[in-house]
Amino acid sequence: MKSAKPHTLRLLHLEDSDLDHVLVLAHLHRGGLKVNATRIDSEAEFVAALLKPWDAIISDYNLPGFSGLVALDLLKASGRDMPFLIVSGEIGEDVAVEAMRNGASDYLRKANLSRLVPALVHAVEACETRRARARADLELGESKQRLRELAQHLQNSIEQERAAIAREIHDDVGGSLTALKFELAWIARHAESKDVVGRAHSALETVSHAIESSQRIMHNLRPAILEQGLVAALQWITGRFEKRSGVSCTLRTPRELPALPIGVPLVAYRVAQEALTNITKHAHAGRVEIDLSLAGGVLSLEVSDDGVGLSNDALGKARSFGLRGLHERARTVSGWVDVSSHPGKGTTLILSVPLPKVHKPVLEPMTASVEADPSRWGDL
Repeated sequence: MKSAKPHTLRLLHLEDSDLDHVLVLAHLHRGGLKVNATRIDSEAEFVAALLKPWDAIISDYNLPGFSGLVALDLLKASGRDMPFLIVSGEIGEDVAVEAMRNGASDYLRKANLSRLVPALVHAVEACETRRARARADLELGESKQRLRELAQHLQNSIEQERAAIAREIHDDVGGSLTALKFELAWIARHAESKDVVGRAHSALETVSHAIESSQRIMHNLRPAILEQGLVAALQWITGRFEKRSGVSCTLRTPRELPALPIGVPLVAYRVAQEALTNITKHAHAGRVEIDLSLAGGVLSLEVSDDGVGLSNDALGKARSFGLRGLHERARTVSGWVDVSSHPGKGTTLILSVPLPKVHKPVLEPMTASVEADPSRWGDL
């Protein structure tokens, strides 16, 4: 018979009869198993023995001042996973069923030990399988955690790089364009030739367009409007969306918001930005609704549209990196994203972020003009 383990089995035998102990060992040896067995017969010895490594436990049911079910409970309380077989001459069907429900690997009668070897082999193999699965689950969990940390690091790196590029555009490109605009305006005021004045005004228009493009790029890289609060940023982005796309967009926000943790306003803004971008590209919607709410310590941002919707295949496709990116971004602030959609019935995206307890809510700025631009370099 093929043994479950090539090495000698470390067996703990809870038995008060020397004769029965020898009988069990004889059956195991006859079945081809190498066993190093230790016999004990009291609760104190059993508790002490649980501190040592064992491959399996075989226990009698009735012991002086002790029982196999009590031993099984002590094994479960210790948190150790190992095979536990009950071998008894006085066990009834009800007791056997109760033992199996409590986690016993098997039960046998002393009068018929022909199943002892296969039952022990099966129990050891099953325990090894459980342990291997537990190790695999642990390794998988650790791998997922490392991936989440990597995704968070990459997301933070991207935002830092975006902020650096936005500052470069603001300081270098913006300053140069503004200076150029001043120079062209001076030329336009002082030039005597109509052709030169015309060229100067044409150049001023070109520079103005370049400034607007730079501001738009800078906002996409790092929305300075967030400095005025999440509500103001959402008002600004929804106003820009409505003006640019012509799609009606309703924004509902709470009167008060607590001071949000670092990173949460940016994540909420990016999720709203990505949702509105997808609506513009794919939804063919006529109406969009955005709801920002706070209930039960969870900040929720819901973006819904009445567009063409998405199929289940589209929601679950392997290369849906936009949705996957939203999920990863939400995890950076311990949040999550839920998306529901049906073809022809629109799409709803919900970002949920649990917030730490705060003692005093603060009133966020509630208005932001569509034309407001905190990074504007000034008009001439």
